[in-house]
Amino acid sequence: MARSGTSARPALTIVVPALDEAEALPETLRALSEVCGPRDWVVVVVDDGSSDETAKVAEKGGAHVIRHKLPRGYGGALKSGLAAVEGPWAVTFDADGQHDPEGLPDLLAVAVEADADLLVGDRGRGTSSTYRSVGKWVIRALTRVLMPNSVRDLNSGLKLYRTPLAQRYLGLCPDTMAFSDVMTLIFLHRRHRVIEHPVAVRPRQGGRSTVSARTALDTVIEILNIVTLFSPMRIFLPLALLAWGAGFAWGIPIVLVGRGVSVGSMLAIVTGVVLFALGLLAEQLAAIRRRQADDG
Repeated sequence: MARSGTSARPALTIVVPALDEAEALPETLRALSEVCGPRDWVVVVVDDGSSDETAKVAEKGGAHVIRHKLPRGYGGALKSGLAAVEGPWAVTFDADGQHDPEGLPDLLAVAVEADADLLVGDRGRGTSSTYRSVGKWVIRALTRVLMPNSVRDLNSGLKLYRTPLAQRYLGLCPDTMAFSDVMTLIFLHRRHRVIEHPVAVRPRQGGRSTVSARTALDTVIEILNIVTLFSPMRIFLPLALLAWGAGFAWGIPIVLVGRGVSVGSMLAIVTGVVLFALGLLAEQLAAIRRRQADDG
């Protein structure tokens, strides 16, 4: 899976973040080798500070290996891998064997034909437990309220990126599991072409998942952060209107009966003014950061 002696850049680079995946990785790399080898595609495994033999297994499987001395998180591993990509396209691929490598040629063909900047692998329904499905639904619903979009599988780990764009926005993304969600939202907000395509999902081949309730909470926080960066008024304006509405609803009846102005209602109205002013300030700061991101 390593490149041959030619100097040509690979058309596609597969970035595989791995943390303690020595058990599942051999089968994943074997399947990737069958697809990538004939096409001279490159597989990059990012060993995120594993305590097992993940790095050795990856090297034995023919992958290019990037090592972290200590775990940086799923997003941190993807950042290292994507930053090292030299070719025009990069796809993120789970190490646990749930993704099917045989679908990669089709994904690349679809993305090229559609002139897409990001292709999201849509895993469909019924691929997660009820607990995780509810969490994904909550995150998707919150995201659509804060940043309207039509992406069904926002946190899919199988995503095909146009490399220069992905590398441009790495600094805006978190090191956590929220990386995939946040990067997709950035592409959507910056008006890049984002499409979805169905992908097959298989049972985990080994090891254990690191996704938990804490992961969902971290994702919600990171989504709020990125919305605050790109569209802060989507957060501050509703809060300001809520405070104003509460203040007037509370204070007007008291004024009408001649009991003066309620301290509580004035506090709510002033809070609304402060929130609105913070929103305006955040919009100005966001504009500066957006220009910095666009300048690379």
